[in-house]
Amino acid sequence: MRPSGRAPDALRDVTITPGFAHHAEGSVLIRMGGTEVLCAASVEARVPPFLRNSGQGWVTAEYGMLPRATHTRGDREAARGKQSGRTQEIQRLIGRSLRAVIDRAALGEMTITLDCDVLNADGGTRCASITGAWVALSLACRHLVRMNVLKTSPITGQVAAVSCGLTGGGAVLDLDYAEDNGAEADANFVLTDGGGIVEIQATAEKAPFSEAQFHALLALAKAGTDRLFALQLAALEQV
Repeated sequence: MRPSGRAPDALRDVTITPGFAHHAEGSVLIRMGGTEVLCAASVEARVPPFLRNSGQGWVTAEYGMLPRATHTRGDREAARGKQSGRTQEIQRLIGRSLRAVIDRAALGEMTITLDCDVLNADGGTRCASITGAWVALSLACRHLVRMNVLKTSPITGQVAAVSCGLTGGGAVLDLDYAEDNGAEADANFVLTDGGGIVEIQATAEKAPFSEAQFHALLALAKAGTDRLFALQLAALEQV
């Protein structure tokens, strides 16, 4: 039995609320169980120096956690004067994931930055950030079309992410903190609605796991992201 009482292939309760940040070109608050992340997209009419005069745009991300997003208070990284390695790794992952489903030539020389701020953390914050950020990015692109800045949206597909793990009961989907903390292996899958793999991060916490166990995790991730893709589209239909 999972600590949450869920079936092995069950996601936590997921809600995606669009328009949560009133001033952003696109935003959502995504809730996956006890994890809540505010994802806001901001558009700037410039690109990094390495893309100037290239005709291509850029999509990037920043990630952070509020001090009391976790059980004990964490210091603000700004107070420490630098970001942790974990923060840098996660925001780069979010950026890579979103760039996999956007035509940067169609975007033109603009930058869209996705700010993903964790309000409450109960496992899977990077996965929730990617899933919510795609909706915020889509809303920002829709805004650019509505304002006649772009003729059509440069979004080429959907991307979502979900965690899976191996516990005493076998392969399970969408780990919360209690499960993640004691899992024998855990993995984050970033997948597209076209069946593509953007990134897989898988780690054995105890003994190595088998190829068969990996395929069981992948099957769960595919089913889970299919449900997340439907929830993303439902969120867009609310606007």
